[in-house]
Amino acid sequence: MTGEFLQKVQDAYDSRDLEALDKLAKPTYREINKRQDYRSVLMLSANNIKHLRKIETLEAECVMLNLEDGVSREEKPFALVLCAIFLSQLRSSSKKLVVRVNALDEGGYDEIVYLNQFMPDAIRVPKIKKIQEVKNILALLKEGIELHLSIETASAWHNLASFNIDKNVTTFYLGILDLFADMKLPQSLINRDNPTMLYMLSHFLITCKAMNVKPVSFVYQEFQKLDEFKEWLWLEKSMGFDTKGCISPKQVTLVNEIFIDEEEQIKRAKVIVKLFEMHKEMGITGFVDEEYGFIDEPIYKGALSLLQE
Repeated sequence: MTGEFLQKVQDAYDSRDLEALDKLAKPTYREINKRQDYRSVLMLSANNIKHLRKIETLEAECVMLNLEDGVSREEKPFALVLCAIFLSQLRSSSKKLVVRVNALDEGGYDEIVYLNQFMPDAIRVPKIKKIQEVKNILALLKEGIELHLSIETASAWHNLASFNIDKNVTTFYLGILDLFADMKLPQSLINRDNPTMLYMLSHFLITCKAMNVKPVSFVYQEFQKLDEFKEWLWLEKSMGFDTKGCISPKQVTLVNEIFIDEEEQIKRAKVIVKLFEMHKEMGITGFVDEEYGFIDEPIYKGALSLLQE
């Protein structure tokens, strides 16, 4: 993304010229990142240009472009278009790029239709309740784009095992705060020693694994309490979790350090090195693998470095 283009985006946003901003969002073909081995999912508000510009340099392996919580009603139209602009400029990325739309009855359906033109790697839908809603979304969603669901309502919890109705439904996120509120359970139960909390984590994990759906553990809101966050990570890893939502770069660092399977990392690195060297012989130094996502020279060098340790 050139400096001149970025300045146009910034100027249109600063002047609150939604029409001018929309003209900068060009529908494009993106190489969908199919990787499922990401550990850290970092939430970014899609109306923050400063943060969007840093996507490629982030340590997080999955970036959640957020249109929902944390984005005011007035800002939501701008967030949607900014999200589209940055997707159109990132035609391939080693990061998994997921867009969290608003609830279906709050504009979510329209946002999905609009975003189809810009091909995010996945769409995450909050406040899901019924199987019919999943069917409706899949009918709208462009082929190849994954569907991720937030499990944060009592109805979603009740229907959890029924949502995996299509190969494109790949990932569930545990929204523990909203889930507890909807079930009228006190937030004080969210601690590492509480049997109800441990049961919910276990049930969510095992149900997802039984369906071959990726389970993403809940976001820990107290982002400054890193020691406590680390204790949650060790607990969740011991249970079988390998992915967690994050709201700060420091949380991402801890997730990447603790949620690591060394054998799997080495196996992945060997395949990446082999694939890159094979493609390089054909003059190709940037390509998308169906299983390992986008691979270029920096990714290759990282894999090579891991194998040489």
